[in-house]
Amino acid sequence: MRVVAALSGGVDSAVAAARAVDAGHEVTGVHLALSRQRAQHRAGSRGCCTIEDAGDARRAADVLGIPFYVWDLSERFHDDVVEDFLDEYAAGRTPNPCLRCNERIKFAAVLERALALGFDAVATGHYARLVGGDGGDGGEVELHRAVDAAKDQSYVLGVLDQHQLRHSLFPLGDTTKPQVRAEAERRGLRVARKPDSHDICFIPDGDTAGWLRERLGDRAPDVPGPILDDATGEQVGAHDGTLGLTIGQRRGLRLGRPAPDGRPRYVLDIEPVSGTVRVGPREALAVDGLVAGRAIWAGAAPDDGAVLDGDDLVVQLRAHGAAHRARATVDGPLLRVDLLEPASGVAPGQAVVVYRGSRVVGSATIESTVRGSAGASS
Repeated sequence: MRVVAALSGGVDSAVAAARAVDAGHEVTGVHLALSRQRAQHRAGSRGCCTIEDAGDARRAADVLGIPFYVWDLSERFHDDVVEDFLDEYAAGRTPNPCLRCNERIKFAAVLERALALGFDAVATGHYARLVGGDGGDGGEVELHRAVDAAKDQSYVLGVLDQHQLRHSLFPLGDTTKPQVRAEAERRGLRVARKPDSHDICFIPDGDTAGWLRERLGDRAPDVPGPILDDATGEQVGAHDGTLGLTIGQRRGLRLGRPAPDGRPRYVLDIEPVSGTVRVGPREALAVDGLVAGRAIWAGAAPDDGAVLDGDDLVVQLRAHGAAHRARATVDGPLLRVDLLEPASGVAPGQAVVVYRGSRVVGSATIESTVRGSAGASS
């Protein structure tokens, strides 16, 4: 096959490209320029897509002996990922930009361009496994969790549909991160010991609240407001703006009045328009159900009214969060999920990814949550 290897400048994408070459594919390395104002250097493990990263990607391609190009997708990344991130926060939701990048950039814009240029697939350094779809039998390509549970990235790939999965390669799905670094050393790749990137790539200093305040301006209310005890309604503190707070947060609340039992309080609810924040004990964060929209199915879409259940059905609510046993019902454009094991710190805007065993069934964007024990919703 003719394969585009997306080279980020990190060790994972470099080894993934090397394995695609070893598999006999005709591989071309492509680095994505996603920032309109790229920095010269990364700040340790923060950020990505710098000029330094582009140089690392080019050197990896040279070692592998494959052609190398830079594709400038900065405008589309800004419109489809950065602006979406701002719009979601302005609406009081908590988005995951990595899912949106995979959905609209890496496996939409990049794949579209690759197919238009005559390539057959895009290979990335994501930790996930593809099963089936060989031999032209028309069977579905299944997306599964990676062998390395600590590095598994199937959650952020849950936005991919069957067409995209058929044109994707994830060569690292059966490998652990230490094995990848050791392999990079053996291959003479200079990125073997390069730190992984963390946090949001377009906020390299990690100050999400400050970044949002600077760019949103009047688009979203961020006025100081009271912090109320959810049980009593008493004011126990004040905050400088809701953009700096998230559901489930405990640190940095500066509460002037401790809880009667001395236990820490957590953010339970944020009202961005009024600026009111409610806090309470950890158990009050427990969510028993949720309603999600924008469902994307990794295989054939279930019929309206279909119930997804069984001992092997679980949902995941964060990129590296726990799996929760659940029952899901398809209700027109919505997915209604009953959690058989309550989850904490769930907020609208996050993604719910449905698994059957290790296989990804599909994903949806959380619109509201239900706290059955408290009878509350958000």
